[in-house]
Amino acid sequence: MNRMKYASAAALSALAVLAGPASAAISAPPVSTVQAARPSISAKATAGSVRAWQQFRVYGTTQHLRAGTRMTLQQMQGKRWVALPITMTTNHNGAYNLRVKLGLIGQNSLRIVGGGATSPVVKVNVHR
Repeated sequence: MNRMKYASAAALSALAVLAGPASAAISAPPVSTVQAARPSISAKATAGSVRAWQQFRVYGTTQHLRAGTRMTLQQMQGKRWVALPITMTTNHNGAYNLRVKLGLIGQNSLRIVGGGATSPVVKVNVHR
C-alpha cells in the first residue's frame, strides 16, 4: 500500500514539473508586439521658384511629437546639411510655419529636423 502511495506522489510530482512551464506561460502576460510610434515631419514650400532674398514659407505638420518641439530648417551646402538660423516651435496641433529667405542662386534642397525626426527634402529654385 505504501508503494502505491509513493508511486502516485512521484507521478504527481513529475506531472507538476512537466506542466509547470506550460502553466506559467499561460498565466504570464502576453509580450506586446506594438512598438512605440516613430515621430515624423511633413514639409512643403509655398513656392517652387523664387527670386533671391524673396520670402516664402516652409510649412507642415508633425506626428508623435509633443507640442512645443523646436523645428529647425537645414540647407544642403555641398555634401552636408547646414542648420540655418530659422527655427520655430510646433503649435498645439503639431503644425509649424517658417518664413524663409534664401540667397544661394540655383536649386536649394531644404529639410526640417526636430524631435529626433527629419522631413523629406523640399526643393526650391532661387533665381536672380
